[in-house]
Amino acid sequence: MVNELLVNLVNSVLGTGKRTARGNQSYNCPFCNHTKPKLEVNFSENKKGYNPWHCWVCGKKGTRVSTLFKQLKASSDRFVELYKLVAEEKEYQNIENKIEVLLPKEFKSITNCAADLTGRKAWNYLKNRGITTDDVIKYNLGYCEYGNYKNMIIIPSYDENGKLNYFTGRSFEKDPYRKYKNPEASRNIIPFELFINWNLPLVLCEGPFDAIAIKRNAIPLLGSNVQGSLMKKIVTSTVKKIYIALDSDAIKKALKYAEEFINEGKEVYMVELQGKDPSEMGFNDFTKLIHTTAPLTQYDLMEKKLQLI
Repeated sequence: MVNELLVNLVNSVLGTGKRTARGNQSYNCPFCNHTKPKLEVNFSENKKGYNPWHCWVCGKKGTRVSTLFKQLKASSDRFVELYKLVAEEKEYQNIENKIEVLLPKEFKSITNCAADLTGRKAWNYLKNRGITTDDVIKYNLGYCEYGNYKNMIIIPSYDENGKLNYFTGRSFEKDPYRKYKNPEASRNIIPFELFINWNLPLVLCEGPFDAIAIKRNAIPLLGSNVQGSLMKKIVTSTVKKIYIALDSDAIKKALKYAEEFINEGKEVYMVELQGKDPSEMGFNDFTKLIHTTAPLTQYDLMEKKLQLI
């Protein structure tokens, strides 16, 4: 969804833009003064002043509207309007983040599962997925015998300070009525942040079992979307290499994120999973795969996009 207030604000500085085929807005670039509108601003990603922009001629680029305004020496009243929009978004996020995430009251650690049948079933399910005792201890994996998360594995996520910021419930029944159940809490977090080393190559995968099974510096997206908090952290971190390992049905999103990371100077690798989830591949097979994956170039990116048309 495009933030029209932000579009109007940028239009007041750059002049009225033109809608591109990708849904962005293009403007005449004030840096290179090309005769055609080649400065493109994406208004649909992070809607409140944190939007990537890039000139396809001179190469000027950035991740925020504020940096664009600074380079253009926009008037102070324009900055005031921009920061009002940013403040509104932060206020919304603060309200959202006040929702405290708590593990289900029925939560039991897998390490203490030997005493009951449900716990042993949960542990057998995990072992069949290649999860080890070390994994159980590291990620504090648990299960529920009763309650809203009955017969589900509970996979907690902790922030950099060790505070619970989310959890995923996954049924270990053979034919469950509901496979997954998650708390009513914001996903605008950094999953598994406690275990991430921002100085090492980063792997982005879809599910928590994927991240656990490949035993690398991996973040589960809890789906296929890179949320705003995670995007900001990656862009501003010292991470140099990013491996994107999403399912084939998320290729468009994967390419979109790859382009954003490349524009931020990151070295990006598109990992083709060959019909298997990372959790099915495990550490050895996934490691072999990423070692044979070449970094994505702008030409590769364009070619992959054309294949989707």
